[in-house]
Amino acid sequence: MYEGEVRLREMKFARNDSVLKPRRQELRRNQTDAEKALWLKVRNRQICGMKFYRQYSLGPFILDFYCPEKKLAVELDGGQHNQHENKEYDTARSEYLKAHGIDVIRFWNNEVLLDMESVLLKLTSIISNLPDHL
Repeated sequence: MYEGEVRLREMKFARNDSVLKPRRQELRRNQTDAEKALWLKVRNRQICGMKFYRQYSLGPFILDFYCPEKKLAVELDGGQHNQHENKEYDTARSEYLKAHGIDVIRFWNNEVLLDMESVLLKLTSIISNLPDHL
């Protein structure tokens, strides 16, 4: 267990912590093209009737998209996520979320932009196989 992981485990598991609100708002204003494209497809319960939030914080992390009914985080990754330091951060983040009962699915930005249909099919399949949590 590394030092950062210890601190993460000790942090309170807050949902949409008010301390992170300005950062969440900034991220919503400055979405990537992939985030904009996926948001148009998942907002207003378009996928399996499930409600998604964008830039939703859980604990110390801000998720690209979150479906509380299925406890599912959807993360969109750009090329920077291939770098060693970012892979470690993503792994620690996913482990933290998993420890709190949240499943994480990741898509590459170019996957969303170039093959939205496959992304939506995979997302629909995952949602259909997860239990409801509300």
